[in-house]
Amino acid sequence: MIKAVLFDFGLVISTPRPPGRFREYESKLGLAEGTINQIMFESRAWQEALVGRMSMQAFWYSIGPSLNLTHCKEIDDFRHRYYADEFADPGIVSLIRRLHGKTCLAVLSNHPPGLDQWLEEWQIRHFFDVVIASGDVGCTKPDPKIYQISLERLDVRPHETVFIDDTPGHVAAAQTLGIHGIVFVGTRQLVRDLGALLTF
Repeated sequence: MIKAVLFDFGLVISTPRPPGRFREYESKLGLAEGTINQIMFESRAWQEALVGRMSMQAFWYSIGPSLNLTHCKEIDDFRHRYYADEFADPGIVSLIRRLHGKTCLAVLSNHPPGLDQWLEEWQIRHFFDVVIASGDVGCTKPDPKIYQISLERLDVRPHETVFIDDTPGHVAAAQTLGIHGIVFVGTRQLVRDLGALLTF
């Protein structure tokens, strides 16, 4: 019997930005096409933030010069614009509403500290029994430790749990521990695959 469903955050609960939006950022910042994600997410600063050794503010101030932003206000303005362009996927939120009260729900994400606040701002935090962000626990997927932390906080066993993520390697790591895994491709597919495991 399934007792808990764990959702990844980025590109599962949150919607992907259209490619044109990144080019818009790059054009405004004077960056070469296709470089902004590399600057942001392949940086040492991002790796530090992911395990809680750097705050999100410190992360943005660290990468600001690489984004051609030199003043704190410029960095803050762009950071707010960047976050304002990200939204919760309406289809996934609808699914979460359907599952709420029928099974335990959690978020398990490679994310710097502050994910709780983000979910609060989107008015969906109350749906989740537990939120596990790598920045709050000091380890990232696919480290088995972060899945074990999730199971312990939810007080469930692996075979009672479903984990949903858009990264196949993260799902495979969960499955190695005995957790049911679903690679997220789209909302329809997710509803179908979840329906094979639990009633909602």
